[in-house]
Amino acid sequence: MRLIGTMIVAAAVTVMGAAAQSTLVGQRRENQQDRVAQGMKSGQLTAGETKNLETKEAAINQEVRTDRTLNGGKLTSQERQTVNQQQNQMSKQIYADKHNAVTQPTPKTEVGARRENQQDRIANGVASGRLSAGQTARLENGETAINKEVKADRAANGGKLTAAQKQQVNQQQNRMSGKIYHAKH
Repeated sequence: MRLIGTMIVAAAVTVMGAAAQSTLVGQRRENQQDRVAQGMKSGQLTAGETKNLETKEAAINQEVRTDRTLNGGKLTSQERQTVNQQQNQMSKQIYADKHNAVTQPTPKTEVGARRENQQDRIANGVASGRLSAGQTARLENGETAINKEVKADRAANGGKLTAAQKQQVNQQQNRMSGKIYHAKH
């Protein structure tokens, strides 16, 4: 009977320890995701900065999943320390990107307004937890490509888009809208 009681206590301590690990690492990840989402909504983070941050976050998340799989669902103290250092670096990068001089421009055109709407939808997906870091990085990569194309087209046409270019951008934004919807649902 004493052996069974000891085993139950040991199992409870193991479960509580795994839950604490999960809570600390997961809570920190959630906090950083909220900071990125707020930076996206406020325009402090560009699509390119967000893509970069989310790619790094996805790599950390994958490393944690792999480590937990190899260790029966928990992280060793060395792995926790490594993840903490990586999350510290991410936190500093989020702060630096949010406080640099580069911002997402305020839309003045229909194309810009649609871009801002798409960014808000992605930010809402990040904030609600419906989008993972990897999904967000892929979506932001698509947004960055559209933004670069619009910038190049405007540079080639004296700051304006032709009707054909507007139509092409609209089609690209429609595809991105569908991708955002499918990623969130």
